[in-house]
Amino acid sequence: MCTGRVDLDMRHPLDHKMKRLRMYSRSLQRLSSGAVALLAAALFAIFMVFVLPAQAVESAAVSGINATPDTTLFYTTGELYDLAGTMGKAGRSHYIRSRLTFDAIWPVVYVAFFATTISWLAQRSFAPTSRWQMTNLLPFVAMLFDILENLSASLVIVRYPTPTPIVAELAGIFTLLKWVSVALTALALMAALTAAIIRCTTFQRRQ
Repeated sequence: MCTGRVDLDMRHPLDHKMKRLRMYSRSLQRLSSGAVALLAAALFAIFMVFVLPAQAVESAAVSGINATPDTTLFYTTGELYDLAGTMGKAGRSHYIRSRLTFDAIWPVVYVAFFATTISWLAQRSFAPTSRWQMTNLLPFVAMLFDILENLSASLVIVRYPTPTPIVAELAGIFTLLKWVSVALTALALMAALTAAIIRCTTFQRRQ
């Protein structure tokens, strides 16, 4: 009996957290109308076609290199220090400035696109009680690691050439986790889109 009470106490916090996540997911779905999802998709497309390429060109012109920590899948501490050195003083200043301007807006843009689009599609693809409905929260995980990556990499670069132990090690890990989260988010979007197409096709055949 004691064991049973302990098990219930251990499960309760997890159940409570899952209920809160479902609540957040459903709230997001209520906000994700077709018009909102379309607007977020249009803004995302503008950034992908115009803003990101322009930002990459400007960064390469100032720093003299094409690679930056946030565009790399993973990097070691040594590679991050080497990158900071290669950037030069002007490149490092531009990197920090970009993190405070462009990179403060871009995560909001891609989260808005993925979260609203997945929400809109999932409501038309999966059962209301399906756990697939909660995949609309995945973009926020990517954004969390994106922010942690920016903070840690920026701290290392702004302090260069003074070493920044621990933070420098974490920067590469945060970057890798960001890309893993982005990949999972993209897969969730593709799964919802595929399921929506299959469901629509099946419905039309039954008519």
